[in-house]
Amino acid sequence: MKNTQFTTKGFSFKQFKIAGGHSGMPVSTDGVLLGAWCDIRQANTILDIGTGTGLLALMCAQRNPDCVIDAIDIDQHALQAAKENFTSSPWSSRLALLEGDVLNFPFETSYDAIVCNPPYFNSGEHAQNQQRATARHTLTLSHGALLERCFKLLSAEGQAWFVLPEAEGRMFISLAETLGWHLAGLCEVQPTAKKPVSRLLIELSQHPSNTNIEKLIIQKDNGYSDEFVALTKAFYLKM
Repeated sequence: MKNTQFTTKGFSFKQFKIAGGHSGMPVSTDGVLLGAWCDIRQANTILDIGTGTGLLALMCAQRNPDCVIDAIDIDQHALQAAKENFTSSPWSSRLALLEGDVLNFPFETSYDAIVCNPPYFNSGEHAQNQQRATARHTLTLSHGALLERCFKLLSAEGQAWFVLPEAEGRMFISLAETLGWHLAGLCEVQPTAKKPVSRLLIELSQHPSNTNIEKLIIQKDNGYSDEFVALTKAFYLKM
């Protein structure tokens, strides 16, 4: 019988390691950018939705020494990888894994911050293995349902952060605004100065505010830009 288990490549950061196991998604620049960009420094409680290997939760734990973090996922392989990564990190006592569907999980608290690298493929060919399909496609978690659930889970002054490809991100923002969200922050990410925006880092609030719009170019002059290095140097080994 053909083995359909895919092993996800691991990755080492300055203060923690990510063992991918069979979680379905490797460490991505998207996740690192979101984890470095979101301003969770004042949050006491943080929820990482669709934690996968636990990357975002671990980055938040490194950046905020006073917070506690719940990380939820529906996939057993992801949970196994995240458990290994949490246990081997310096912050295991502040990290809790939750198994279940975020849409109906019986949460016992509200959260000051929510971080999420959501699925974004609505159609087209599904990924070959089920874990990767769940991580990448909106088969199990629609953006509308995600936004409505996050709105209910946030504390009164809480913020939610997401990362999406440019086209899907624009639609996500429009949908969020119809559901009562306000765009508090936006970072438009370009691979190089000559290439178009490829990713959006999105900050949403329940309250009206001025939108802080930033631009980030990842590579410049055959190397990483100063802005990218400044944002990620606390994490990447060679920065």
